[in-house]
Amino acid sequence: MFKFKYLVSAALLLSQSLIHVQAAQEFAVEDIRVEGLQRVSLGAALLQIPVRVGDTVSDQTISNSIKQLYRSGNFENIEALRDGNTLILRVTERPTISNIAYSGNKDIKQEQLEQSLIASGISVGEPLDKTQLSNIEKSLEDFYYSSGKYSAKVSAIVTPLPRNRVDLTFNFQEGVSAKIEQINLIGNRDFSDGEIIKRMSLTDSVAWWNVLGDKKYQSQKLAGDLETIRSFYFDRGYVRFDIKSTQVALTPDKKGIYITINIDEGEVYSIDEVILNGNLLDKSEEMNALVTLEPGDMYSGAEVTATEEVLSQYLGRFGYAYPKVDVFPDIDDVTRTVKLNFNVEPGNRFYVRRVNFSGNTLTKDEVLRREMRQMEGTWLSNRMIEQSRGRLNRLGYFESVEVDTKPLPGSDDQVDVDIKVKEQASGDINGGFGYGTDSGFSLFAGIQQNNFLGTGNRAGFNVNTNKYSKNASLNFTDPYFTVNGVSLGGRVYYSDYEAQEDDVADYNNTTLGVRSTLGFPINEYNRLDASLGLENNVISRNNEYAQLIDFWDIYAENEEEDGRLGFTALDFTLGWDRNTLNNGTMPSAGSTQRLSSKATVPGSELQFVKSSFDTRHYFPITENHDWVVMLRARAAYGFGYGQTGDGVDHILPFFENYFAGGFSTIRGFRSNTAGPKGIEVIGDDYTVTDSSVGGDAMAIGTVEFIVPTPFLDESYIRQVRTSFHFDFGSAWDTKFDYERYKALCTQNCQDLYDYSSPTNIRAAVGVSVQWISPMGPLVFSLAQPLKKYPGDRTEVFSFNIGNSF
Repeated sequence: MFKFKYLVSAALLLSQSLIHVQAAQEFAVEDIRVEGLQRVSLGAALLQIPVRVGDTVSDQTISNSIKQLYRSGNFENIEALRDGNTLILRVTERPTISNIAYSGNKDIKQEQLEQSLIASGISVGEPLDKTQLSNIEKSLEDFYYSSGKYSAKVSAIVTPLPRNRVDLTFNFQEGVSAKIEQINLIGNRDFSDGEIIKRMSLTDSVAWWNVLGDKKYQSQKLAGDLETIRSFYFDRGYVRFDIKSTQVALTPDKKGIYITINIDEGEVYSIDEVILNGNLLDKSEEMNALVTLEPGDMYSGAEVTATEEVLSQYLGRFGYAYPKVDVFPDIDDVTRTVKLNFNVEPGNRFYVRRVNFSGNTLTKDEVLRREMRQMEGTWLSNRMIEQSRGRLNRLGYFESVEVDTKPLPGSDDQVDVDIKVKEQASGDINGGFGYGTDSGFSLFAGIQQNNFLGTGNRAGFNVNTNKYSKNASLNFTDPYFTVNGVSLGGRVYYSDYEAQEDDVADYNNTTLGVRSTLGFPINEYNRLDASLGLENNVISRNNEYAQLIDFWDIYAENEEEDGRLGFTALDFTLGWDRNTLNNGTMPSAGSTQRLSSKATVPGSELQFVKSSFDTRHYFPITENHDWVVMLRARAAYGFGYGQTGDGVDHILPFFENYFAGGFSTIRGFRSNTAGPKGIEVIGDDYTVTDSSVGGDAMAIGTVEFIVPTPFLDESYIRQVRTSFHFDFGSAWDTKFDYERYKALCTQNCQDLYDYSSPTNIRAAVGVSVQWISPMGPLVFSLAQPLKKYPGDRTEVFSFNIGNSF
């Protein structure tokens, strides 16, 4: 056999017919053989080799061939040999991964590991590159080190299998997180260690009562804390503040960490001058008015950043979607002042080519489009975009509304506005049950659809019954009866009410009515509504309550043959609504107000006026609105006007009275039981009862603290809400003559108190959970009364469908 070159004499004695190709002389290849192939086909291997039969090869050519084969990723070892003029490539294929298993991993989920390995080219069915394993082991250990687990070990175990296959097992020894033993600050003179450390997320001290706190170290948190310290000083005028060094020392057992931060505070600087430069679009006066920074003020990095944002947002109102507002500080270390030069570059002005909607499988596009204030073909305005988002959220049809502005490819002045919504149940099943210490369980039901067939119209049909009431109603409202937002609605209803079963003075009221309503938008957040209703009431009484006797005496002329009183009244209602809530179902910011007044028209058999005012305010505590304070207040008053044909003054009908207690007023009290009680007259005896008669005035308040729901998956955060509440309020009768009834009372007189006083305040505390379920909002409430009066009935637990707070 022909030998490539001189070989050592020991190699000659082996008399082998195949030898390694080393320092070979050039030769013409007559044949190419690839030995050792199993999974890889011969054709695929030959395609990787830049040599063909008939080519003349050299050392360099063969070296390139080997490199090409290695580059394919299929081979673990390659040898090049020559037999005569035949080039032989002897290969060892990389083993195929048959299975990947994980053991001991708790901090890293298997899904995360699989994604990471796939990114590194490690997956079942693929060849194993063993050189990658050490890098993967190190990167996983680095992850644990970043979270403070310095004793963590990760090892990859390869188990050979028949047919050149392997099992790959990653074994994790996570260990325990190192705890911060001490955080040391060096160089701070104007602020104490405590003032700075309390702003850090890392801590070396946890109070015994803080069960959620810990002293674990994480390098990412330390980096964030260093930025927090910088911001803390920059916001207080320390322009030259600097963190000179940071040392993280590990104890020998790798379980404790000492952090030392060396800082240079510098001195406090003030603002010397604020100048706006660049293209101000002939709006320099307006833009200067937006700048709240004044000469002589202490320099604040947060205020400077806020000014940049305000100027950018202002430009965004006029179609300049991507402005650049940069500040260039000119620092004078002698006078310790800073001159702020804001450079404004509006960039190109953009207009909207198209508004696209997605995610609305039920709601029609036209329903969303009519809420839009950003129109197609007009200049892009961030203010109009936010108004549009707010209006869509306030509809209550969507769990979330996301707006994305995308520049049009190939155009420097057009964008598309993509609006993605996630629909939620917009219909209510108005039902539920409650439990009270005296009332036991109660049930009720009904249906209401606020987005009927995706048209945005509201429609409902309710047939409800419980132990004290039978109701039926049909309602429909078109919120866009006209293109400019005038709404038209109507309602037909029937009710048969047995008051005694509802802990109200013993009477029955059968009501049949019809009502039509028009709504008129005033501006973005305000609207007026007016309604006209015709209602017939037939009243019967079973017991002699003093308050009812007074009413009966006035309207005796309306008494029918069966002893009942019948009334037909035409009434007119005028209302004002203001709504700036950021969501129609689960708001976390903004407020809503409702002022309404109802009056029967002169000449009706009953002449009275009722007015009420309701308001709710949401104050987010955190930026993500997980923690929110809600304040609610309601006040109402009613009175009669004019005189009857007999010259007697009209009064507010007792069945129009206000009642406190129940889910919508004061939780912890059974519905209608917190307020004035009926005084029964039997012969000459006046007895105080537990039955409520209500009053002509009411005032209710609520303080609610909304918190994240514990142990809840993030995907349900926007569907479930937990809150702690404090409800308080009173209902009273301004016409009640306490001295008169006190003199007449003969039984249960110890339970008699002045029903005319608004100071008879009830109060209760509790916790509620609201869930936007597929069949509507479900609300669970536990409440404990703190202040109650004789005759009040408590209700510890209540459950409602179709009510939100």
